[in-house]
Amino acid sequence: MLSYSFANIGSESLYVHLYSCIKNDILKGKIAAGLKLPSKRSFAKNLGISVITVENAYAQLIAEGFIYSIPKKGYFVSDIETVEGKEKIKSAIGDKKAAKYYADLVSNSVLHTLFPFATWAKLLREVILEKSEELMTVPPCSGVLELREAIAEHLYQFKGIRAEPAQIIIGAGTEYLYSLIIKLMGYDKVFAAEEPGYGKISKIYKSSNVVCKHINMDKKGVVPQEIVSSNADVLHISPSHHFPTGTVMPVSRRYELLSWVTGSKYRYIIEDDFDSEFRFSGRAIPPIKELDVMDRVIYMNTFTKSLAPTIRISYMVLPAALAEKYYGELGFYSCTVSNFEQYTLEKFISNGHFENHINRMRRYYKTVRDSFIHAIKNNEALKNAVIEEEDAGLHFTLRVDTDMTDTELKKAFLRNGIRVTCLSDYYVNRENAPKSVIVINYSNLEPEKTDHVVERIADSIKISSKIQ
Repeated sequence: MLSYSFANIGSESLYVHLYSCIKNDILKGKIAAGLKLPSKRSFAKNLGISVITVENAYAQLIAEGFIYSIPKKGYFVSDIETVEGKEKIKSAIGDKKAAKYYADLVSNSVLHTLFPFATWAKLLREVILEKSEELMTVPPCSGVLELREAIAEHLYQFKGIRAEPAQIIIGAGTEYLYSLIIKLMGYDKVFAAEEPGYGKISKIYKSSNVVCKHINMDKKGVVPQEIVSSNADVLHISPSHHFPTGTVMPVSRRYELLSWVTGSKYRYIIEDDFDSEFRFSGRAIPPIKELDVMDRVIYMNTFTKSLAPTIRISYMVLPAALAEKYYGELGFYSCTVSNFEQYTLEKFISNGHFENHINRMRRYYKTVRDSFIHAIKNNEALKNAVIEEEDAGLHFTLRVDTDMTDTELKKAFLRNGIRVTCLSDYYVNRENAPKSVIVINYSNLEPEKTDHVVERIADSIKISSKIQ
């Protein structure tokens, strides 16, 4: 049985002291990988502390990947030298979510500490007290009017978009809104998406049995000539901060696309403005919708990135003609977001909390981004690495100097506890994809980890032998 002294620990809490002792012994090799740790109850009795203290220490060790649990079997020490041990853990308990990483540079989640819980809870209580009748009333198919009015005002003040509340449709996630657009456009229409691009978009179109073409990009965005040759009717783009390349489309290319869309009455542009709030140099890039005098752009945005992924509230601004068609043909659809969330979000926006929250988030993420980039530029092993498109959004790309294939590169990162994707992962035709370009998504990264993450990145790239 492991034994630790709790004498003279000063102001340090019991669980932090226990966590530190176990962690240090694992790092020093005193506790071997695979060793079964004592049960919480027996360990607590042996140490003369409470079960909750042991439970909290174990929870922190699990969160950091030092130990893992198998239901009905107990707690075990992870193999921290490689990620192979973590893969074995997943296999043992049959849970794909069991793997832990020192840093996950793929996940779109945000740190829970950034969410304004106190403000949100206060507003939710106000909503429950003030709007008990409205909370029990089925909302219109497009969503609660007050929220649509708040979004319309926000779009005008911060995006320069003039939209009537009736043009705004609220939905639980952009995936749901995409499906509504397909129904509005018709299944005979040809959709086009960016190459490379966010893979889920193509999957949604494919699952709806509509034709989806992939349009190559240059340094300015999608190539207009390829759009024309594709015979596309609907073009799906993210011009203000493309994922994954980070490209910001210049105004000249935007006008080219607006010229294309007016070439047929059946053509539309879907503008996905998913994380444009997070721009760190200069003014925010105006959306194409602001330039859309012919009313042919469907503007889409979501609160999942600016607030939290679990707040599944997204919205789209339909051109007037499509809005009329929506109410006439799809008005029987129920709104997929609860009234509780809609009214709370309306208060959050109208009372200025959303603007303040975005400003805080922008300052926070700029600090994380700057720390990350500073560490990269000051790491000798990364002197030949090239950082690209770091001024907008919550990701950038890192072009590295290595002989490894992208598959080998990702395995090298995994062995160092870092989960990444490469730019090539976002291509449908991977033969045309650039190699050795890593996509760095830092939305879920703690600032104090950046130096250590960069060290692990450098160590991964220094691996010269091929990983089997």
